[in-house]
Amino acid sequence: MKLTRREFIRGFLAVGGSMLLTSAPLHLFAQDKSSGRTPAWTPAYDELEQAGQLADRIEQAHALFENCRCCPRQCGVNRLAGERGFCRAPARVMVYSAHPHFGEEIPLVGTGGSGTIFFSNCNLRCVFCQNWPISQEGRGWLVEDAELAELMIKLQEIGCHNINLVTPTHVMPNILKATRIALKRGLRLPLVYNTSGYERVEIVKLLDGIVDIYLPDFKYTDPDKAAMYSSGASDYPQMAKTSIAEMHRQVGELQVLSDGIARQGVIIRHLVMPNRVAGTREFVRWVAENLSRSTYVNIMAQYHVDYQAYNYAEIARGITVEEFLESIEWAQEYGLTNLDKKSLTLWNYYRK
Repeated sequence: MKLTRREFIRGFLAVGGSMLLTSAPLHLFAQDKSSGRTPAWTPAYDELEQAGQLADRIEQAHALFENCRCCPRQCGVNRLAGERGFCRAPARVMVYSAHPHFGEEIPLVGTGGSGTIFFSNCNLRCVFCQNWPISQEGRGWLVEDAELAELMIKLQEIGCHNINLVTPTHVMPNILKATRIALKRGLRLPLVYNTSGYERVEIVKLLDGIVDIYLPDFKYTDPDKAAMYSSGASDYPQMAKTSIAEMHRQVGELQVLSDGIARQGVIIRHLVMPNRVAGTREFVRWVAENLSRSTYVNIMAQYHVDYQAYNYAEIARGITVEEFLESIEWAQEYGLTNLDKKSLTLWNYYRK
């Protein structure tokens, strides 16, 4: 049965924020409403609002829809007139799910979970995407910006530690407007910009002083691999490098307070792929030489064959233990000191 937008919002509120994708026990949602936050901490978007600049940023962002340049594809379509570009997204935001997520990095999860909102459609559309019904088929529900703000508030009320915006690039203007609406209703959680890394640096600069935590992927270092497996995006490595460097300039290394919860900074995800497709050695060297060796990096082992990956012999299998072990060892070789603890635990387990 297909739900209307109103039914979707009401259903989310009725179950206390658990919607569609979560498998966590319901009792985990009944957390301390403070989420361990300290009164002294202020989200970046609140400071920008107090400086009288947030509304102007929202206006600049929304103007992008008329001749869409939100991402490196730069389709130039008028989304305000109903035209759709490569991402196939309308000017209104589409949400697939919203819920506390307990599978993210430890500094994001805490006891209350990361308040994750999955947006439909994608500007990269990888052939191996594990969320392909959302990214490729665009499954989800159209919601107004005010309703998106309502979801943010509810995630805060049920004890989530942050608002985790998954695949936000093509709906960034909607997110900014919703954030300001939610701020006026009491939102005080960090914004996590959970992106594929395929970003224009000009757009990332527009987010300066709004986003608290950047959570980009760095998928490939080889332009030819990026073009083959991510719909012709041969410029992906360069776009990822310049945009992630700007993210790091804005918010710096990950800052975790005494409660163990991150409030600001960068977390970079890198998925190990079979046959060294992702260019892991080059990736860790780039981080060490261009950001800092204490940048939080999550080298992930969960690649599996999905969506259209079966059609490409090079990636039509899972990774081997040896491929994962060498990836962590390369990171250590180049002196990275802040690797994700779950990945290190897995590495220690398999190398024995």
